[in-house]
Amino acid sequence: MSTTTTTTTVLTGAQPRFPSQLPSSMADKFDKLTREQAGHLRHFHNLATGKPGEWIHMGGQEPGQEWLDAFRYQLATMAYATGAAHYHRLPQLRSVFQSLLAALIEKMLHRDVWGYWFLTSHSGKFVDPDIRELRKPWADPIVKENIMYSGHLLLMVSLYTMLFDDDRYNKPGALTFNWNPIFWGMGAESFSYTRQSLQQAILVEMERENWLGVCCEPNSIFVVCNQFPIVAIRYNDVRDGTGVVTDVLKRYSAAWESKGIKQENGLFVNFYSPKQGKLQKTRDIGSTAWTSAFMNSWNSELAGQTFPSQAAGFLSRVEADRVNLNASPVAHRIRDISSRQGADPFSRETFQEAFDYVQGPGAQEYPNEDLPFSRPTFGYVVKWVSEVGDEPTLSGLLNHADRYMQPTWSNGGLHYATNTTKCDPDGNWVEVDPFTGNGAIGYARLNVFNGQKKMWANPWTPEKVQTSPFLDGIDLSSGIDFLRGRWDEALKMMAVTMRTWDGSSKRANIQLRGLPIGQYGIYYNGALMRTGAVAESTSLIELGLEVAGQDLDLVVVHEEAFR
Repeated sequence: MSTTTTTTTVLTGAQPRFPSQLPSSMADKFDKLTREQAGHLRHFHNLATGKPGEWIHMGGQEPGQEWLDAFRYQLATMAYATGAAHYHRLPQLRSVFQSLLAALIEKMLHRDVWGYWFLTSHSGKFVDPDIRELRKPWADPIVKENIMYSGHLLLMVSLYTMLFDDDRYNKPGALTFNWNPIFWGMGAESFSYTRQSLQQAILVEMERENWLGVCCEPNSIFVVCNQFPIVAIRYNDVRDGTGVVTDVLKRYSAAWESKGIKQENGLFVNFYSPKQGKLQKTRDIGSTAWTSAFMNSWNSELAGQTFPSQAAGFLSRVEADRVNLNASPVAHRIRDISSRQGADPFSRETFQEAFDYVQGPGAQEYPNEDLPFSRPTFGYVVKWVSEVGDEPTLSGLLNHADRYMQPTWSNGGLHYATNTTKCDPDGNWVEVDPFTGNGAIGYARLNVFNGQKKMWANPWTPEKVQTSPFLDGIDLSSGIDFLRGRWDEALKMMAVTMRTWDGSSKRANIQLRGLPIGQYGIYYNGALMRTGAVAESTSLIELGLEVAGQDLDLVVVHEEAFR
């Protein structure tokens, strides 16, 4: 039997001012998550809350965590998807998302994630062809270089701080890295940071590299990896009452203007090698797509408006409802055909002509780039399209993923199974890496168009978080998925939709906090069950609910809605 209690007053029995049946349009004004969107969040939870050192579904191509599908990139992408889902879709479900994001950050601090840096810090011929001897290494993953880890960690903890008005990561020792191999070294070492000292370490490195950014690997300043700390600095400015990002962007933009961030083919430069003073270019769409997906937050003119020209050749509408990602050789052949003949670069016909040519006489003319491992290109692209693209293109890519990339359900979570084959015999993209399958497709489904841009423009202030009604006391460990969680200020109404992922019956004990003072009608699936009273700002309404496999709509409405 469902019950309702409050910390102040419980009024058992319906009051005349509340109708016995709620119009369905009141709850339905808020969109629900789809089964797939809820499944991605459940998968993030399943991965984040596994045993320490357990990395089920997350193993990549390279065992040392040095490549682009490493744990850090997967965890960061899941964190950004979690943040976007909370901010844009389910803003009242605070405890659900706070616990999930905290678990992802805790996973990010595991030595399995950042321990690669000790070997990488030696440098080597791959990133510095002029090196004559290895550098003296260091284990601290924050103090110098390594923005490919520190930048993501900064955005993860800054996003957490912004969304939840919680300074847990600014307490001494909040971000501690224990370097303690058993049979190596002169004893254990520990490196401790806070959100603010982590940011300061990154700013020192940016200045050291003349504001082009911070190195990822030694001697390699990647454009994409420096987007994440820039976004984080913006959130921290709002939180801390500072204005650091304005000067950072001024210097960063000027530094890249002097180098030239765009290549002749319209794509963005991949990275810059400071020792050689050389811009490293690419013919692959991956780094451009990943860069634009987050650069759009602060520079939509460069990142957003270039989408059609940059996507040309790489994306083809091969069916009415499906968009294929083309391998780079096919993409560049399409771009050449389009440039010379005026052909539609997005059409099925142009794709087929280019594919046949690259498979036959043009194989040597359009080679693949020579890399030790494959990039997670589909993941980069689908994130990019979710930010700066359009609905037909995004839905076309997601339809492609659902038909060609092995969607897999496990313990209520949705991911896409790993497949190392890039394309099938017909040129359909089928490759799935853990970055794409665990995080990036989920990010694309949970983001909204211009989602990063909207969060940059209007990050939640501490005042907003402190004055917004929210659901508390429950998270995804309850076995319950949450499909709605929004507050309508005009109606003073909160709508929450729940169901268990496995169809079983679960007890949900939840708290509704921050509600405006007054009387409330409490509705389950449209029927008035009880009323409750909130007498002061610190009051809460506690509810005990039986949730099963069918959607349960909980709507809590202030008396003013019916006056």
